[in-house]
Amino acid sequence: MTKKRGLGVGSMFYGIGYGFNRADIGSAYIEMADDGTTTVYSGACDMGQGIMTVVAQVAAEVVGAHIDTIRVVAADTTSTPDAGPTSGSRATFVQGIAVHEAASDLHDQLMQTAAGMFECEKDELEAHNGDVYLKGANAPIASLAEVAARVHLLGGRCASWGWHDNSTADVDPETSQGDAYASYGWATQLAEVEVDTETGHVKVLKIVSATDAGKAINPVAVEGQIQGGAAMGVGYALYEQHILDQGVPRTDSMAFYLVPTSMDVPEIQCEIVEVFDPKGPFGAKGIAEPATVPTTPAILNAIYDAIGIRITDTPATPERVFQAIQEARARGEFED
Repeated sequence: MTKKRGLGVGSMFYGIGYGFNRADIGSAYIEMADDGTTTVYSGACDMGQGIMTVVAQVAAEVVGAHIDTIRVVAADTTSTPDAGPTSGSRATFVQGIAVHEAASDLHDQLMQTAAGMFECEKDELEAHNGDVYLKGANAPIASLAEVAARVHLLGGRCASWGWHDNSTADVDPETSQGDAYASYGWATQLAEVEVDTETGHVKVLKIVSATDAGKAINPVAVEGQIQGGAAMGVGYALYEQHILDQGVPRTDSMAFYLVPTSMDVPEIQCEIVEVFDPKGPFGAKGIAEPATVPTTPAILNAIYDAIGIRITDTPATPERVFQAIQEARARGEFED
């Protein structure tokens, strides 16, 4: 049994959001009860990527509340405003700004009421972690809950709406030139593989991913997104294929559509690159698809580095790799 190792690199840039003049809207509603508990109604659907956590973090930071007092109601058509589909790596980038706008207006309302309570100017006050402070002071003068209770007692509005339009102009129809997206994501991945030249089996040993997150609002969640994206890329490179026979699907069930298991996913080293993006919430932008795209070319380049044969069809199944090796051997172009 002969095994060869190789290294490969894949790089990409990816448009964040929908671009090309397609509607790209985020909207959110936020309200604070008289005990300080706050509910954010967000239309962005959480499919496991953690957007509900990001929404809660953005709201808590902007309002000045403790995150434990934030509740997020997400993607409920009976109560949440439309925020568009969760796709295009847009949820944090677009919905995050909508939540930021709503929370900022609520914060202003609370500070205006607090200014009246303590006979000062609104701009002299700040709130963080659930308490209100005079700027520069170490001790709080009130809790946000006390201020919220005052707003409710006076019959005031302790709620706000946020809306964000990330739609961009289309490219020039004649030249296809133009800035089609509001922002772009960047990522580079390095893959190390081991190829069994007797069977064609490829094992991914390690992936190192450097992904531009703009600002990692939740670094642990960003790592999870990168690892999940890289695992999907491993599937595209080595396992997943949908077979069509004259337009008729032959892969007609998940029993025949292979995806990586936990045993197939290698060590994934995440290098979070933070380059502040002024168009995103706190400088953040989406990273899910950027972490997926470069994985497959990195693995295919690593296979080439290992055996000197370029695999041009995906997935690089053992059968395809073995056949390519045999053909190269027959031509005298492969050495064990």
